[in-house]
Amino acid sequence: MGRHSAPRRGLFGSADGGTAPPVSAVPAPDATPAAEPVPEADLVLPEVVLGGTPNGRVPGTRPVAASPVGAPPVVPKAPPVPAPPVGVPAATVEAAPEPPGRAGRNLPMAVGVGAGLGALVLVPLFTYRPAFLAVLVAAVCIGIHEMVRAVQRVEARPPLVPVLVGGVGMLGLAWFAGPEALLVGLLLTIVALPVWRLADGPVGYQRDVTAGALIAVYVPFLAGFCVLLVVPPDDGALRVVAFIATVVCSDVGGYAAGVLFGRHPMAPTVSPKKSWEGFGGSLLACALGGVCFLVLGFDAQWWQGVLYGVAIAVAATLGDLAESMLKRDLNIKDMGTLLPGHGGLMDRLDSLLLAAPVSYLLLTAFAPPA
Repeated sequence: MGRHSAPRRGLFGSADGGTAPPVSAVPAPDATPAAEPVPEADLVLPEVVLGGTPNGRVPGTRPVAASPVGAPPVVPKAPPVPAPPVGVPAATVEAAPEPPGRAGRNLPMAVGVGAGLGALVLVPLFTYRPAFLAVLVAAVCIGIHEMVRAVQRVEARPPLVPVLVGGVGMLGLAWFAGPEALLVGLLLTIVALPVWRLADGPVGYQRDVTAGALIAVYVPFLAGFCVLLVVPPDDGALRVVAFIATVVCSDVGGYAAGVLFGRHPMAPTVSPKKSWEGFGGSLLACALGGVCFLVLGFDAQWWQGVLYGVAIAVAATLGDLAESMLKRDLNIKDMGTLLPGHGGLMDRLDSLLLAAPVSYLLLTAFAPPA
C-alpha cells in the first residue's frame, strides 16, 4: 500500500481498529434498490435433475433462494449416493405387504392353528378321555382369564379365584355326576362370588359381582355341556366329534359363502363382515353335515340330521355375534393374542360354547345314550 492510499476497511470497522463511519439510511441517487424477498412458493428453479429429483430439489432439503439478476443460478449439490452391495441392483423396490383376505384374517395361518387345535382335541379324545377332560379344563381356565382381563377395560374387577375354582368344579361335577350337578356347581359359584368380593369394599361391588356371574355362566357352565357329551362310554367321543365338526361346518360354510357371494350385511353395527349370504352358507353346510353325522354315526332319521345342523348353525352364529357385541362394547378387537390368526382362545370358543347345550339336548333326544 502506498503512503497516500486510503486505509482499507474491514467488515465491522477500519483496518486500524477504528469504528466505521455511519452509513446513511438513505441510498444514493444512483444506487439500485434492493430486490424484494421472493416468497418460497413463488421460487422457480431451473429444470435440473439431481439425484433423480426434478427442479434441483433434493429430498429432505428446503428450496434455494433465487440468485441475483445476472448471476448464475445456485444449484444445490446432491448428496452422495452410496454404492449398492455387490450383486444387489441399484434400485430395489420393496414388495408391499400382502393385504389380508376379505374375511379380515390371515387364512393360511388360521387354518394351521385350527388344525393344531383339532389335533389337541382329537388325540386325547380317542386315546384317553380323562386327558380330553384335562384339555377342556385348561381351555376353560384360559377363557376365564381372557374374559376377566377384557372386562377390566370398563373398570370391572370380577373375582378371579372363585370363578376359576367354580369353573373347574363345574366341569368335574358334570363329569362325575351329570347335568344336575353341573347346575349345582353354577349356583355355588354364583353364591361364592359376592362373599369373596366383600373383602375389596363397596366401590364397584355390584358391577364386579355381575361381571363374575356372567363369566361363570358364559365360559365354564356352557363348556360343561361338552363334558356331558363325552361322558357316555360307548359313543361319547363320536358325540363330541359330531358337535365340533358341525360347528366347523358352520364356520367354513359361512366363510366361503360370505367371501364369494356376501353382499347384504347381517349385523353391520356388530359384525360388518357377516352377511346373510354367509349365514345361508352356514345353514346349508351344517344341514349336510348334520345328516351325515346323525344318519351314519347314530342311525337317526335324515330330517333329524337337518334339524340338528340348522339348530347348530343358528346357535353358533348367535354365539359369534354375542361375542362380537361384547367386544365392541369393550372396544377391543380380540379377546387375546394366544392364537396367531385367530386372536384369543375365546375368539375360537364363542361359537362352540353356545352350540354345546343345543348339541347335547338334540343328541340326547334323537340318539339317547345306551
